[in-house]
Amino acid sequence: MPSTARPTSQSPTGESREPAPSWSRRRWLQSTGAASALAVMPSLQAQPASAAAEEAQAPPMPAVGSVLNLPRITLLDGRVVDPAGTAGKPLLLYWWSSTCPFCAQQSPSMDQFWQAQKGRGLQMVALSIDKKPEDAQAYLARKGYQFPAAWASPDWRKSFPKPKGLPITLLRGREGRLLLAERGQMFAEDVEAMAQLL
Repeated sequence: MPSTARPTSQSPTGESREPAPSWSRRRWLQSTGAASALAVMPSLQAQPASAAAEEAQAPPMPAVGSVLNLPRITLLDGRVVDPAGTAGKPLLLYWWSSTCPFCAQQSPSMDQFWQAQKGRGLQMVALSIDKKPEDAQAYLARKGYQFPAAWASPDWRKSFPKPKGLPITLLRGREGRLLLAERGQMFAEDVEAMAQLL
């Protein structure tokens, strides 16, 4: 397995320098072909057994540049996210599950990103596909995450199906079109880099 050590460059004096901000472990893994597990493994391992059939029929990732319309959904805290209220604002959608090990790695970065960017107008909905909303609520309380979360029930997912894989990260721009669509775990630096798209 290739090393994931962060590469550095050297100055003319021989001192190590940090790489350019555009570098990321995820992009490096993708360039070597080692990132296939990030896209494939979540869809095979992270889904509850009851969701296996649904996952097999899941649609592909939406294309960057496509229009993304989120249906009305009630958050776990009782607030309602109305599509009209998200118009003209960047919207981050994060599909996750309390049983997904890849989500467990990414969620801390997503919570930090939400806290850092909500002042810039960022809207966020973390869409749990847990078997019950109580499972998602208990997990969020245990971890102390503050990002807005909703339980994406099987009935709700009929109108807004989850793409294949988990976690899924979609960033919609102010114009209503997708700026980013990622399947599989994003590293912390990749999550932070989304700020450049807002």
